[in-house]
Amino acid sequence: MKSIWMEWLGAIAFYTCLPIPPNCPMQLAGAAKWCPWVGLLLAMLLWGAQWLLAFLHVPPLVASVLVVALWLGLTGGLHLDGAMDTADGLAVRDQQRRLEVMADSRAGAFGVMAGLVILLLKVAALSSLERGQVLVWVLVIGRLAQVWAIARYPYLKPQGTGQIHKASGVFPRDFWPSGLLVLLLSFLLPLPLGQLLFGLLLILLIPAWLQWQLGGHTGDTYGAVVEWTEALMLVALTVGSVN
Repeated sequence: MKSIWMEWLGAIAFYTCLPIPPNCPMQLAGAAKWCPWVGLLLAMLLWGAQWLLAFLHVPPLVASVLVVALWLGLTGGLHLDGAMDTADGLAVRDQQRRLEVMADSRAGAFGVMAGLVILLLKVAALSSLERGQVLVWVLVIGRLAQVWAIARYPYLKPQGTGQIHKASGVFPRDFWPSGLLVLLLSFLLPLPLGQLLFGLLLILLIPAWLQWQLGGHTGDTYGAVVEWTEALMLVALTVGSVN
């Protein structure tokens, strides 16, 4: 139980900017399997912010911008930064240079464009959705895709922010927290079957496409997996939501 608690705190410290007392013991090894539960925590905070903005009669579009800004702030831009770096790398035709470009901290044109598209998709989709609780599924499915990418595909660099997650993973055993969470949400916040199946398809396809392009994954592509899965899942949830 102590190990689980330390992994959970490690996941919060790594994947969010939420404050944790400095004397709390934590570990990053094995923490990745808890990132869907971190998504649940973040989604509850965003859902609360969305409810408060609706209570204050903030227009839906403005409220969506504020919620997405909070979303970005709670994660410290970790995943969006990875998505932008990945876009810059994929823009390079020479596959040998892609990892080098992705490691460059400077944002290129393709990275900026990818970041803008992701944020615009999230804002536009969120502004058209009436049920704030769908954020729970969006953030959980985005991180389920990351857990799958870590488990299924090789890590491309001997060092990096994501290497410890790959090295410390024990799969398929590490899927039990994700499976438990999906089971709970299926009872508490059920999604239409078509939207749920689309989310599962995103979990499989987005990591597979990046693997096909790069030959494996890095910490940056893990972030790209989260961001694009979240954005496209939000778009899918808008289908049928407008009368």
